[in-house]
Amino acid sequence: MKVLVTGANGYLGQGIVQSILEKGHEVIATDISTKFVDKRARRIDGDLFSIENPYEYFEKPDVLLHLAWKDGFVHYSDAHIIELPKHYSFIQKMAQSDVKKISVMGSMHEIGFFEGSIDENTSCNPESFYGIAKNALREITKIYCKQNNKKYQWLRGYYIVGNSEFGSSIFSKITAAEKEGRKTFPFTMGLNQFDFLNYEEFCEQVSSAVVQDKVNGIINICSGRPEKLADRVERFIKENGYKIKLEYGAFPDRPYDSKAVWGNSAKIDIICKNSNT
Repeated sequence: MKVLVTGANGYLGQGIVQSILEKGHEVIATDISTKFVDKRARRIDGDLFSIENPYEYFEKPDVLLHLAWKDGFVHYSDAHIIELPKHYSFIQKMAQSDVKKISVMGSMHEIGFFEGSIDENTSCNPESFYGIAKNALREITKIYCKQNNKKYQWLRGYYIVGNSEFGSSIFSKITAAEKEGRKTFPFTMGLNQFDFLNYEEFCEQVSSAVVQDKVNGIINICSGRPEKLADRVERFIKENGYKIKLEYGAFPDRPYDSKAVWGNSAKIDIICKNSNT
């Protein structure tokens, strides 16, 4: 299988490309720069949105995995709305090509304020520009895949735990602060409960979903269980042997964050089970 991965040089892209390659598939990896992408991939640098015929340009892939996104951790960035038409045009072009399947990285922030387990039928009421734009692209992708008889996957990501200092998650920021020699890290009370998944497992779930065709539609990339933010961060600090201490109550909780929310893992559990048999 030949998989086109956009945004391949990003925090998620690097691990996902590697995981797809290790499953024995061919990867066409593209980004503005592919400096950190696995050398086994066919790497193509450039502006994804300036290409008139991306299907031909990227060597006729079987599957599109669209990870490219600007300011993903800056939830109220204007870029989410400004860049949306570019994603729309790109998905339109790929849906009208001979590609067999379109998979796109989504986010639990499409849902908005919600408490409990999220599945593919949970209503979306996003409360940030990021969530609004991702939800709009989800609906656009679904329509174009249906109109053009393409297999459709929306990979709804939850909270990723990784010790790279170059990401934008709280775990990356704590890692960067530790390496800077800081003694404390400003934190909320950490009472909210979220669905956390280690970086390596996140990449494994995404790659497993993309290279199979039996389970499609909205697929939660998740652990399937909630954990208190403070507990997971404290455990992360201990797992990595960090000395930094959390400064509880330095920041308020974000008003649009749910008190307890997690993904229903039924579909990804089936995918991962089948991939290991």
